[in-house]
Amino acid sequence: MISHLTALLSALFFVVPVAAKAPDLEQQLTTFAQTAKFEGTIVIGNRSRVEAEISVGPGNRIGKRLPFASITKQIVATMVMRTVATGKVDLDAPASRYLPGLLKSPRPSPTVRELLQHRAGLRNPDTTPLDQGTPSFYTNGPTGLDWCLDQRGAAGGNWNYNNCDFVALAALIEAVEKKPFAKILKTRIFDPAKMPHTRLVSVNDGAKAFDGAKGNYPLMISRLAGAGGLAGTARDLWAFDRALLAGKLLPDAYRATMWRGDPALGYMALGQWSFEVPIKGCAKPVAVIERRGSWGRYQSRNLILPDLGKIIVVLSERGEDSFDFGEIWQGSGFSHDVLSVAACGPLSS
Repeated sequence: MISHLTALLSALFFVVPVAAKAPDLEQQLTTFAQTAKFEGTIVIGNRSRVEAEISVGPGNRIGKRLPFASITKQIVATMVMRTVATGKVDLDAPASRYLPGLLKSPRPSPTVRELLQHRAGLRNPDTTPLDQGTPSFYTNGPTGLDWCLDQRGAAGGNWNYNNCDFVALAALIEAVEKKPFAKILKTRIFDPAKMPHTRLVSVNDGAKAFDGAKGNYPLMISRLAGAGGLAGTARDLWAFDRALLAGKLLPDAYRATMWRGDPALGYMALGQWSFEVPIKGCAKPVAVIERRGSWGRYQSRNLILPDLGKIIVVLSERGEDSFDFGEIWQGSGFSHDVLSVAACGPLSS
């Protein structure tokens, strides 16, 4: 009798087994990152909010302040484009118009655009004599703008990655705005984007330069200046990306110019890379704005998907010698798979 009653009730009220709750995005992301032996912080968000924020590995925590490395260049490029938007700088004018030190060479001056594209022909810090494995430009050797502008080669042609290009661009911004570079970034970028934890690293900061700063890192990162001298949180970078997408830092037309990738230059845009690529789980290719960074035991990735309004920020405490991000265009690897879950749905592995 009881079994018949149970069957009747089940039929009447459509009793079905309760399915196990699917893991949320943060749980999936944490499992994936731990399996990959990633150490650091990941933020996935959109135009309005952070959707997932995790910290993985010994000593890591949400909100940890870490080096941005060459993501600094993307922020500096945005500041340069602000001066272009206000008419203070012409992208295709000789950069010597704003930075007279470029006239020390008899060669024609590179343009501002060529500096942003690593096509300026400046001396390269990475060619300086090694100091315990690190180019001495970043440690105990001659450094700074004057070194970068001396003995420069011809501008144009293919690109050649060079930190001096953005050391020079930081100086150009100072010359145009007539204010210290750190103050310009704070008032024109960090404050409007709401990035309270981001600032240039100073050699005088010592261990306060960023969480976990050790040895010569504050010195080396401070010498990177506009090429890689910023440190902050992953959430601050999400805030920067969100402000950029919302048009708070640049008018749409100038942002589009900055994000226009050139196939002839490996899809280099201005201070970043811009390309379209198939992503696992996505119905069609995805437009990606990518800026990456690497310095010693730190790596960083900033990925903006403008058509989808998605943002992925990754700050790693494992360097290139111990952690491989892979290449998005190859269709696999850590960067690709994190992008896949942010853009197209659950992680499949």
